[in-house]
Amino acid sequence: MSTFIPFKAYRPTKHNAIAVASRPYDVLNREEALEECEGNPLSFYHVIKPEIDFPVEHDHYAPEIYRKGKENFDRLVQDGVMVQDAAAQFYVYQLNMNGHEQTGLVGCCAIEDYFNNIIKKHELTRPDKEEDRKNHIRYSRLNYEPVLFSYPHVAALDELVGGIIAQAPEYDFTSDDGIRHKFWPVGDGALNDRIQQLFESDVPKIYIADGHHRTSAGALVGKELSNGQPGPANYFMAVLFPDNQLAIQDYNRVVKDLNGLTPAALLERVAENFEVEKQASQNRPESLHAFGMYLDGQWYKLTAKPGTYDDTPIGELDVTILTDQILAPLLGIGDLRTDKRIDFVGGIRGLGELERRVDSGEMAVAFALYPVSMAQLIAIADNDLIMPPKVTWFEPKLRSGLFVYSLED
Repeated sequence: MSTFIPFKAYRPTKHNAIAVASRPYDVLNREEALEECEGNPLSFYHVIKPEIDFPVEHDHYAPEIYRKGKENFDRLVQDGVMVQDAAAQFYVYQLNMNGHEQTGLVGCCAIEDYFNNIIKKHELTRPDKEEDRKNHIRYSRLNYEPVLFSYPHVAALDELVGGIIAQAPEYDFTSDDGIRHKFWPVGDGALNDRIQQLFESDVPKIYIADGHHRTSAGALVGKELSNGQPGPANYFMAVLFPDNQLAIQDYNRVVKDLNGLTPAALLERVAENFEVEKQASQNRPESLHAFGMYLDGQWYKLTAKPGTYDDTPIGELDVTILTDQILAPLLGIGDLRTDKRIDFVGGIRGLGELERRVDSGEMAVAFALYPVSMAQLIAIADNDLIMPPKVTWFEPKLRSGLFVYSLED
């Protein structure tokens, strides 16, 4: 069974919450982050992306970058912008985006659950990104940002959380991307104990939804720092949402060239394994094994023919079908992680972004995919399988800076 414990969060005072809160470190690049926090010295971007405080040519992975992030965090604490709670507790964090609402519990998971496969993975990590997150933790002794996990929903936990959110929240604000954020500290000691007990008794597995690099970094550095001794370094911060509340958006593909084919020749080859239908407008897939393709100013609906995929958890993924039937054999895309001819576009940007990138000449063809389901993700993780890269895009995103976990106290 899983371990999930309360902690003493560093968090902004109520009136500073909206100024401090930022998007996660990996959503915007340096220039976009710098623009978004312009004129706001309290923005948590100065902590999680401290390269914005250096000239653009400065090495983003130099030691002084990580020291600057910790310095900026310490300044927020020294100035009273962020304070640490006196007692360990859980927190409830609710997000509402375009009518979709999800409510999660904020606490700390055990690093041993990661190493013992109680925390289930479904993606590989990139060593460079993992090392960057590890260095942030090594230099700060803090978990700046939580990872987003999911668990099989438990009625008793739903009931407890429902009682908490019936009260007035500590934070309630709408960020500039239109997402409403609500936050409740769980001050009742008996209630905190009950939440912890329910995870121990009723939640056998936890699933990484968004944040494989932060999860791996948190577990590995925690192991380094704890050196086998009990203490806070044996845990890392997470927000856990019931599996029936999370929404996965599509994660689409754009390719730079047609690998020597003309548009007509590509269509002819695609038709060998797909039913191809011209569309009068944008084609957003409405079911599994159906794809949208934007080529030469025209949208097409592609439906995979029987026999072009198998019914294994990985084989039935639309990203697998697309890779096996089009990207690799027709467009010559090799390793999806390293091939520079392919890029990935989160569904939050809309199909118009696919059109823009093709119409501009930057890309030659775009593919729209049907979103992966939580059931598919869980089946893959339970079978200890690994998804292809860039498959799941979770929205809404957690805001960073609303709670921070210390590995020292």
